[in-house]
Amino acid sequence: MNYRRFLRLILCTLCLLPPLLAGAQQGHSALYRAVDDFLRTQTRGLPGKVSFRVTPLDPRTQLAECEAFDTFFPTGSGPWGKTTIGVRCLGPSSWTIYVQAHVSVQANYLVAARPLSAGQTLGESDFLRRTGDLGTLPSSVLLDAGQAIGKTVKIGIAAGQPLRSDQLIEPWAIQLGQNVKTVTRGAGFSVSSEGKALNNATEGQVVQVRTPSGQIVSGIARAGGVVEITY
Repeated sequence: MNYRRFLRLILCTLCLLPPLLAGAQQGHSALYRAVDDFLRTQTRGLPGKVSFRVTPLDPRTQLAECEAFDTFFPTGSGPWGKTTIGVRCLGPSSWTIYVQAHVSVQANYLVAARPLSAGQTLGESDFLRRTGDLGTLPSSVLLDAGQAIGKTVKIGIAAGQPLRSDQLIEPWAIQLGQNVKTVTRGAGFSVSSEGKALNNATEGQVVQVRTPSGQIVSGIARAGGVVEITY
């Protein structure tokens, strides 16, 4: 008898399971719409062709009723590749859940046309354009020629490798031993002088300058061999 009751209980549970799962999926639909709207907004300015796929929640996941959502990228997540979207219920319930998604961005990016040596200054012939999913590439990959031309290679790069911003440095605005013009500015005055640079610096970096009197001053490197000193 106990065995038969047990079988009946299992059969009843199986009969109820499809409606329960369907109800759970229906309850998740508003959440999916919030995630979909969020991803469309976050990917609107990305280059190339964008598509995304949201991983469904486990149908057994039960969420209390929610009328308003706050969607966000948790720390470490971004708008392409495998990513996570946080969804916070703003009322009448209070809960937070995390949804997985994959965002594909088919766009052009730059690769080395040949082996590139450290210290080499890049020109148009040093790179090629390729098309692929940016989600499979480092986030620092270069997408535009303007991001590469004139930059100096920091470390050797093999032919065919994607070019990344962390592999390149800005060209020197000031070079060691260069004669520079110092412009000293303060409240109500501006004085120009000359000196000799004591280190290399890209634009915006700090450079030390030896003045004709032998004094060493520090300033900000600017284009055209100018060092800006502010008091």
